[in-house]
Amino acid sequence: MTTDEIPPGHVGNLTEEQEIKLQELWAMTLKVFGVKPEGREDQASMRSAESTSESPSPEKKKGGKKRLGLFSRKDDEPGKANELNTENGISASLAGVKISDSDDKYGQLKDFQQAIADESPEDLRVTFWNMVKHDNPDALLLRFLRARKWDVHKALVMMISTMRWRLSEMHVDDDIMKNGEALALEQSQSSDPAAKKAGEEFLHQIRMGKSFLHGVDKNGRPMCLVRVRLHRAADQSPETLERYTVYTIETARMMLAPPIETATIIFDMTDFSLANMDYTPVKFMIKCFEANYPESLGAVLIHKAPWIFSGIWNIIKGWLDPVVAAKIHFTKSVDDLEKFIPRGRIMKELGGDEDFEYKYIEPQLDENAKMEDTARRDELVAKRQALCKEFQTATFAWIAATSKGDTEAVAVEKAKRADLTEKIRKGYWELDPYVRARSYYDRTGVIMGGGKIKFYPDLEVKVNGADS
Repeated sequence: MTTDEIPPGHVGNLTEEQEIKLQELWAMTLKVFGVKPEGREDQASMRSAESTSESPSPEKKKGGKKRLGLFSRKDDEPGKANELNTENGISASLAGVKISDSDDKYGQLKDFQQAIADESPEDLRVTFWNMVKHDNPDALLLRFLRARKWDVHKALVMMISTMRWRLSEMHVDDDIMKNGEALALEQSQSSDPAAKKAGEEFLHQIRMGKSFLHGVDKNGRPMCLVRVRLHRAADQSPETLERYTVYTIETARMMLAPPIETATIIFDMTDFSLANMDYTPVKFMIKCFEANYPESLGAVLIHKAPWIFSGIWNIIKGWLDPVVAAKIHFTKSVDDLEKFIPRGRIMKELGGDEDFEYKYIEPQLDENAKMEDTARRDELVAKRQALCKEFQTATFAWIAATSKGDTEAVAVEKAKRADLTEKIRKGYWELDPYVRARSYYDRTGVIMGGGKIKFYPDLEVKVNGADS
């Protein structure tokens, strides 16, 4: 893909000013993580060899932190405090940074403050690299920068609050993705009523195909079909539905490969009735994409919405950020869908030509056997952790070379970071079966391992965004 084909503000197509903003966010982020320019970490971050792909130990979360300033003295302004220090760590306020209610509809400034107060720098760093997975680390930071219109301080608040959400609220990597569908099956067979109910509710949604991932649109973006008619609020608890939603989003992330960074969602409103309407999951989904998975939506297609939905839509669109709202399109026919998806990739149930029919395959015996090999897992974790530390060191070197105007050194460090990014990507896929439970998409051969994604049977295999 040429620079002209890469969207502005993405890796490979940054202006000089945008690249400086990326460097500023990296500098602030690494300081929050307790990483020093020399590549050494504060003692709080060195307390253990906690891996970048294992959940932080609870007993380590509230350890002492060294004094740590986010902003250098060159950022001083009259009347503006630029050091965020207290005796015990980073100050629980962004001194001098004002975020209006319209910019902080989800209370992320408070979440940021809570993250700084409650989580150790190491735990936040671990959570960050857990979220990176096979992604380009720069691409992840750029999502937050674009979402906050290149305001570095607001992007930092948004990103760190997201790390707290993943770590302490949703437990995305140490529970939802680690345990996956296999845990739900185990719970459904439990003698404990609460566990049994949670497992059965999760599996009920996935077995019926209330939503599922299948195929790509004209832009190569993975698609998620949501059959709204299958939803009934009483069929599952809000907590189970949230878990199912995050599980689906995170699984879709496994299917993203450069240069594709977004997905398309189709809400099939065929046979929709008021019995299917449930505002709670709608609000949760909106918050996920606006607050915790910014810049992840390519398009949202609301297909065959009946007239009774018009009043509901007037309520929902009032909750949406204008940027997200602009990505929503109403479609009535297969011809409308064809503007976004080739007819041959539109399923017959939507009026297209593709013969695909969703049929859930249950978790298989021993499909997660590698997760029991903790010795191999720890070996791969240590390897990944070393690569991540190298990347952090190279990032500081890249920033320093840029500040000195040393173009030759900048080129060297950029090349080093690009090489490390690729190693981190490949290393993740080697580690993946040891830290993520297999999913329906692994069992059906969509996620093939090694970063290979096969969206359609007997057709192209996408490897890092290219045909093979």
